[in-house]
Amino acid sequence: MTERKSTPARGQTPLDETAKRIIELLQDDGRLSYSAIAKEVGLSEAAVRHRVQKLIEGGVMQVVAVTDPLQMGFARQAMIGIKVSGRVREVAAELAEMDKLDYIVITTGRFDILAELVAESDDELLDIVSEQISAMDRVVTTETFVYLRLEKQTYAWGVR
Repeated sequence: MTERKSTPARGQTPLDETAKRIIELLQDDGRLSYSAIAKEVGLSEAAVRHRVQKLIEGGVMQVVAVTDPLQMGFARQAMIGIKVSGRVREVAAELAEMDKLDYIVITTGRFDILAELVAESDDELLDIVSEQISAMDRVVTTETFVYLRLEKQTYAWGVR
């Protein structure tokens, strides 16, 4: 599983226009060849390969296959709202260690943390929520939002 790195620190060198264009091209088609990207941005294939590798290593982007969980045998998708007592970042870090959780975000509002997961069954979902998440010392409450139907999922929010 690929882990997302933290957002780059303020003051880090902003992406140049070529890097942004490479990202846009890969957001449109993640299978685009380095040679096709090179033609679009005016660099050599080797230079594009190097730039893509630096963008990946720097945590700026990932190139992954996004699957439909239902077609992969996962019958249940859910978002879990988690209220904690104490240090939210520490609880979020503990949650991030759980392989079954795909997405962890610290939030404002009613919940301190949101966690997303896909499960093979309702029993697996119940086990993850009640036996793993709710059992954590600093977890006060959880609320599970089962996805009935995914209307939209996109990762192409562009570059600025």
